[in-house]
Amino acid sequence: MVLQHLRTLLWLRWRLTANQWRRGGQINAVIALVVTIVGGGLVVVGGVGGLLLGALVLAQATPLVTMFVWDGIVGVFLFFWLIGLITELQRSEVIDVTRLLHLPVLLREVFFLNYAASHLCLSLAIWGPLTFGLALGLAFGRGAHMLWLLPLLLAFFFMVTAWTYCLRGWLAALMVNQRRRRAVIMGLTMFLIVFAQLPNLLMNVWREDTRRIGAAVAHDSGKGKQVVQVFTSVNRYAPPLWLPQGAQALQAGCVWPGLLATAGMAFIGVLGLARAYQLTRRFYQGDDKRKAVPAIVVMASSAGKVRELLLVERTLPLVPGPAAAVAFANLRSMLRAPEVKMALVANVVVFVILAGGIFLRHHTAVPPAGRPFIALAAACLTVMGLVQLLFNQFGFDRDGFRAIVLLPNERWQILLGKNLALFGIGLPVFLLLLILLGISVHLGVAELVQACLGFCSVLLAVCVLGNWLSILSPYRISPGTLKPTKAKASSQFLLVFVGLFMPLLFLPLFVPPLLGFLCDKYTGVPGVLITLTGAAGLLGCSAMLYGFTLKPLGRLLQRREQRILQAVTHEVE
Repeated sequence: MVLQHLRTLLWLRWRLTANQWRRGGQINAVIALVVTIVGGGLVVVGGVGGLLLGALVLAQATPLVTMFVWDGIVGVFLFFWLIGLITELQRSEVIDVTRLLHLPVLLREVFFLNYAASHLCLSLAIWGPLTFGLALGLAFGRGAHMLWLLPLLLAFFFMVTAWTYCLRGWLAALMVNQRRRRAVIMGLTMFLIVFAQLPNLLMNVWREDTRRIGAAVAHDSGKGKQVVQVFTSVNRYAPPLWLPQGAQALQAGCVWPGLLATAGMAFIGVLGLARAYQLTRRFYQGDDKRKAVPAIVVMASSAGKVRELLLVERTLPLVPGPAAAVAFANLRSMLRAPEVKMALVANVVVFVILAGGIFLRHHTAVPPAGRPFIALAAACLTVMGLVQLLFNQFGFDRDGFRAIVLLPNERWQILLGKNLALFGIGLPVFLLLLILLGISVHLGVAELVQACLGFCSVLLAVCVLGNWLSILSPYRISPGTLKPTKAKASSQFLLVFVGLFMPLLFLPLFVPPLLGFLCDKYTGVPGVLITLTGAAGLLGCSAMLYGFTLKPLGRLLQRREQRILQAVTHEVE
């Protein structure tokens, strides 16, 4: 009976997938068909290739080389498995359990059915035949004792899928709150990006050390043996790497380490599956033993007590009250949006990845003349990270733009408030990048002051362009992502065109340090004085440009606010 249910669930999942392809249009259906054919070909090629690789190549290698090969296979498989987990992050069950519980089946039967059906994925379809073919090839090349690799592989895949299923169930209960769901997806995505770039960063930062280690390993020196011992110890104590450890022992002729690794991974998988079943039972039977939230007792305030000001009631120096309220409201909204957090964190990640190999190596020395330009590069990088927010300031409001339309404020105050909110979220990121640069290349006080002036001046100039584009070509942003909905082709072309030529706005930033360098080299005038004076003058020009254009753009916003309302509130997902 359970096998019939499993067959029905697999057929239902295939039917749902086919319906999604059909609704996506003919092009998506053709692409899906091509992907399916290519996936089937990869399954066959992987199985045959693994068999030949194991029988002809890996069977002749040493046990240590075999361990390293299996380490690479396990690492790449777990990386693609993590990508699949993030892209298909949803409830752990393929079909809603509440619907299946109306049928004459037990909860544990539904649990195991969904566990089996939910792991019918591309990663297992490709890596399963490859690894099993490799194990059979080793059995043909080394002997029948290598067949113990087959239960070792089964235990490894069982452990990974069991704890993945448990993680999905835990995330399902955690992400009932949609805001928390978007935050979790954002965090996992950023973790995957950093994890994928970590080897590149380490190779750039410690390139000389890795070269020395590689030379030591090649010459079989004492340091090379220490590195091999470290890898062996990691394989011994990390459960996902018990598979390479067992393969090494089997190729060396020892069976017991492989049997112990099989039993250990099978036991860990049973624990993960039991924990997943416990979470599922609690979630669907309502016996989750969580602590009750204590009741909040609201005490009547005394007549003379002054209540605490709300965030939108606070003021800013030299800023009108309505503009400050709009700024604080937008700042709170953007800080709560996971997509905005991702855009901000991406600045720091990109800086660390790109600049790590240049500035964090011990032998890198930046000449004093180049430090002002490097400091200004941090300002330009921060502003580039805010471009998607600057050029579509009303797209993130979505239905909340109705409140902006109903405000009695002058429209230039709304633009000023939104620009101040963007300044509030961009300034901490810029200061963090500046601190990292100051530590790595030893920036002086003059370079730090010049970078701060440059950041303010370029942000004001880009705000003018961003206000104009936000009014002329608004589009709705999907909640939880930075993906736009079906924007007009003209709007997309305008944004791409402006984005290509926007770096030209950064060129005036580098004129003052260039003049300071020339004056310091060919005249007796101190270059620092010229640089700071030019940066202050550039900030004054940007402030004047911003002030002259703020009210005309406010009147343009008033004329086009109905079109903006229609564009950002019309949901065309």
